[in-house]
Amino acid sequence: MREIGVRELKVKASEIVRSVRKRRARYIITYRGRPVGLLSPLDAQEPSRADSSESPAWDELTRLGKEIGRGWPAGVSSADVLSEMRR
Repeated sequence: MREIGVRELKVKASEIVRSVRKRRARYIITYRGRPVGLLSPLDAQEPSRADSSESPAWDELTRLGKEIGRGWPAGVSSADVLSEMRR
């Protein structure tokens, strides 16, 4: 698996994505020489974004969102909460 720096990724993004798509290439993305991510092709058996609603983890996130929503004060946005936390 080839390592690629974030700057090279930025400059050659189209070429690299094409390589991932056509040749099934995989890249370890580095920042200042340290690995920070992985770029790899999706396999046919992996769920796509459209299928993510069938995931147990997605169901749990939806449930937690509803639970948070029940206790959320009316008229207060998440931006307001974050702004207040920064003070």
